[in-house]
Amino acid sequence: MDNAIYVGLSRQMVLRRELDLIANNVANADTVGFKVESLMARAEPGAPAANDGAPRPVKFVIDGGVARDFGQGGLFSTGSDLDLGVEGDGFFEIVTDDGPRYTRDGRFRLDELGRITNQAGQPVAGDGGGEIVINPEDGKVTIAADGAISQGENLLGRVAVVRFDDLSALEKTGDNLLRNTSNLQPEPAPDVRVRQGMLESSNVKPILEITRLIEVTRAYESITKMMESSADLSRRAVERMGRAN
Repeated sequence: MDNAIYVGLSRQMVLRRELDLIANNVANADTVGFKVESLMARAEPGAPAANDGAPRPVKFVIDGGVARDFGQGGLFSTGSDLDLGVEGDGFFEIVTDDGPRYTRDGRFRLDELGRITNQAGQPVAGDGGGEIVINPEDGKVTIAADGAISQGENLLGRVAVVRFDDLSALEKTGDNLLRNTSNLQPEPAPDVRVRQGMLESSNVKPILEITRLIEVTRAYESITKMMESSADLSRRAVERMGRAN
């Protein structure tokens, strides 16, 4: 009976992790550029807990990592000249002290030096990796679909938009940023469109996530009942053995 309990416990641990991910998806349903996440579970052989006739090895449920859906979120208008939405499979590049980071969150602004930055004050990279500096006194800022930034007739630079052949190389680092964990370098994304005055909403579907939440909760409760029944059978078996002796 111990094996059934241990297998059930392994499944419960994975379900709890899945509940955390679903709750995080729901909490970020209104976060700009957020991408929905789901848990990948797999079976892993392990030694049985006791010699009770169980197959060898016993298969336990293991957390196989997090899958992230990078599908396009809807674009909505804000009217702000420095709000940028990405249409396509590209990412903005952000300059940080820990190296380049990547995001779909285009809520940009100007700092006291005139640099275009994200909400945390980190510069947005232009083509070639340099910072983009704007003088607000030179007039309205126009950002074209290819990322070109201009004021009047003056071309000031271009917002860097890059893509990755392998999106699994991207890992969350907080503040809606991703880092490249591979040796593969990002490539320019010339076919991706930049939309000025717009932002990308998250691709979370709240109704779907609530449905998943209910399903996972019911699965957790079902396994709890199974484990309780297994423990009860073990207890009664021990009691019978005691009476026989």
